[in-house]
Amino acid sequence: MLRKVVLGLSGFVAMFALSTTSLLATEYAHEFSDKKMSLAWSVNGDTLAVKVSAPTEGWVGVGFNPTDKMKDANFILGYVKKGKAKIIDEFGTDKTKHSSDKKLGGTVDAVLVSGVEEGGVTTIEFTMPLNSSDKNDTKIDVNGDTIVLLAYGAGRDSFKSKHKYRATFKVNLSTGTAEKAK
Repeated sequence: MLRKVVLGLSGFVAMFALSTTSLLATEYAHEFSDKKMSLAWSVNGDTLAVKVSAPTEGWVGVGFNPTDKMKDANFILGYVKKGKAKIIDEFGTDKTKHSSDKKLGGTVDAVLVSGVEEGGVTTIEFTMPLNSSDKNDTKIDVNGDTIVLLAYGAGRDSFKSKHKYRATFKVNLSTGTAEKAK
């Protein structure tokens, strides 16, 4: 009887380890890079899996669907400090400002998958719903164009530091087409 329990438990542990490994080793369906940053993603049902990288030892960030510069965008920012990754979920409150979704009465909808800082490059991976219940988040239509903001901060692990680089893109999350927005 004890042998059956041990065998069953070891099978469960092996299955858990395999599923965790596959979660961390995500393959992305689409990717693009500009001169400074790269963005990779996959649409998995009603979830968007994202990887964002930049040449910084500070934070990296991505915003979705602003209405005017940064206003109304759903932002996910992350950094890696002493080997530990951290992300925050924010909302564009003005053309040049964003604040914590939670402080604004919304919810934190992004889930950190991993974060790495190697050779002066920070990479953050997370998942988020395409249509959250958050009053601040707009629905992301994978078949239409999504305005994507990319940015990173200088070499400080602080979300309060201003971006060193930023760019705006028009992206079709379904086909993978991406072009720099004007």
